[in-house]
Amino acid sequence: MSTMREVAARAGVSVKTVSRVFNDDPHVLPDTRERVQAALRELSYVPNDLPSTLRAGRAPVIGIAVPDIVDPFFASITHSIQSLAFERGMFTLVTSLGVDPELEKPMVEGLLKRGLSGLVLAPITADQSYLSVWSTRLPVVFVDRQPAKLAADSFTEDDEGGADAATTHLIEHGHRRIAFLGEQPILRTAAGRLAGYRAALERAGLPESPELVILGVGDRPGARDALAALRDLPEPPTAVFSSNARCTMALLPALRPHEFALVGFGDFPMADVVTPAVSVIDQDPYRLGRLAAERIFDRLDAPDRRYRRRTVVPVRLIERASCSAAPAG
Repeated sequence: MSTMREVAARAGVSVKTVSRVFNDDPHVLPDTRERVQAALRELSYVPNDLPSTLRAGRAPVIGIAVPDIVDPFFASITHSIQSLAFERGMFTLVTSLGVDPELEKPMVEGLLKRGLSGLVLAPITADQSYLSVWSTRLPVVFVDRQPAKLAADSFTEDDEGGADAATTHLIEHGHRRIAFLGEQPILRTAAGRLAGYRAALERAGLPESPELVILGVGDRPGARDALAALRDLPEPPTAVFSSNARCTMALLPALRPHEFALVGFGDFPMADVVTPAVSVIDQDPYRLGRLAAERIFDRLDAPDRRYRRRTVVPVRLIERASCSAAPAG
């Protein structure tokens, strides 16, 4: 592999002039530019970023750690971050954390040891204090889920407000027994959505029925069992609020047509074309990822500038056919 010094020798110019031509500096004489470009072609010069990387002490790479890169929500966040990173001349290193809380720390630290320039994280545990040392060395930004036991930038959606809006929408359709299906409220996202569901019921003067709250629903078998339990109740619900897109997608194969009115938290591919089309609270994951990536670069460009630590992004209800099932009676 040829070096910039060899290109300079071939063109009869300085290394600095080669660098200026390579970076398209307009202040280079046309004949000099032509000689350097000819030398670049003849020697098949390819830039090597490793020396500058070693001098800076970090690689031109943004790390991304999310629970599941196959999940449409996190895939959209990842794609958004990758797009902006590419615009800024950087690359991304992505990992799926899975669902085992014990794996978050070693997997995230494994990323960080690659000498990243920044990290975007959607955590799966309730303790990110292990990042306190790392966050003094590089920008760490949380997306979708706030950090716990750590002061860091975060971009999250309005979980409580969205769940309140979804439940209220079902109440306005005449439903009085509304089930809540979702994850265990270990993370703040799940806890916030459960709180929003409860707030809507309380405001409408409806009692919360413990048998209508089923947690730990994250796959098809769990969804099938949850729906079976609801059907077997002496007074089954007439509507279901699903607290995340993964849960909603797991529910659909086990739902009978128009069995329950349904609103899900989080849009997903094909939600608008299934029968009935699924009403959702839209989180705009692409925007969340963009905001997180922009904060990484803001902090790299201006390390001493003060920024708002926590940003809550509004959500909106997209009404489709699934919320219009008539309540029993």
